[in-house]
Amino acid sequence: MVAAAARQGFPTPALAASLSYFDAYRRDRLPANLIQAQRDFFGAHTYERLDRPGRFHTQWQNPTKPD
Repeated sequence: MVAAAARQGFPTPALAASLSYFDAYRRDRLPANLIQAQRDFFGAHTYERLDRPGRFHTQWQNPTKPD
């Protein structure tokens, strides 16, 4: 229904958002990985990778140098 409405040019924000929410629940990795990356970026928490065992932390930004 969302695709048909989009092809016709009808906005369906509530239906499209609901479909996106449902798609996020069907995926086994996306929501958790995104949250892990955001937590690591904002609070220096660690995250897990799929290609290597262990916990990792990335320096996402260059730290500001004191004046």
